[in-house]
Amino acid sequence: MMQTLFSLAGKVALITGSTKGIGLSIAEHYAQAGARVVISSRKAEVCEQVAESLIARGYEAIAIPCHIGDKKQLEALVERTLSTWGQIDILVCNAATNPVYGPLSELSDDAWDKIMDTNVKSTFWLCNMVLPQMAAIGGGSVILLSSIAAIKGNDKIGCYGMSKAAEAALTRNLAVEWGPKNVRVNAIAPGIVVTDFARALVEDPKRKAMVENQTPLRRLGQPQDIAGIAQFLACDASAYMTGQLLVADGGTTIS
Repeated sequence: MMQTLFSLAGKVALITGSTKGIGLSIAEHYAQAGARVVISSRKAEVCEQVAESLIARGYEAIAIPCHIGDKKQLEALVERTLSTWGQIDILVCNAATNPVYGPLSELSDDAWDKIMDTNVKSTFWLCNMVLPQMAAIGGGSVILLSSIAAIKGNDKIGCYGMSKAAEAALTRNLAVEWGPKNVRVNAIAPGIVVTDFARALVEDPKRKAMVENQTPLRRLGQPQDIAGIAQFLACDASAYMTGQLLVADGGTTIS
């Protein structure tokens, strides 16, 4: 019973930004749970390498490169997934960007547009492309990667935080809209996770130690910490959950 509850056998999972960090860990967890996974990021060669690595371990995977800011590429991503495997049961919107670090008062219009287009508009586009198909096959699970920056102010990554707050709001609205069709939509708000995104902090011993000392669990997050939650949200164990933002930050926001 427990194995069935957390199984993803027979499911097709499309995961953006899945060649490294959190996205890669999610793809690996899903594959291990029995899902067929679509590996996608901007660089075709890297996508192929990751997919081949999974296949070599006995899992089912395909590589479909895609720049999420390009609507036509997103359409091609969805169309190729459906033409290959016939359905999309799980969608993970993980790819995102944050090209600037500084106060909002110094943020350029171009930077604002890039962050909002990549993190919000592309997620909106992709969900609208995939959710009707999920409804048509009887249901599915959508997982958006938000951030604790969505619920906690920051004087250096304010626009990124606003984009992630928008994703959290999108989660709730899509959950209400698509719930009657058995499509669940949830989001995860990670704290600081050891990935390329947090490299500057991770490689600064003093800053890293300071952050860890301010975190109740006394450590930074690892990609697998988030992947486990993503697996829970994708499987039947969370069948009665939708519209939720799950915080995974070692206790940072409550301390």
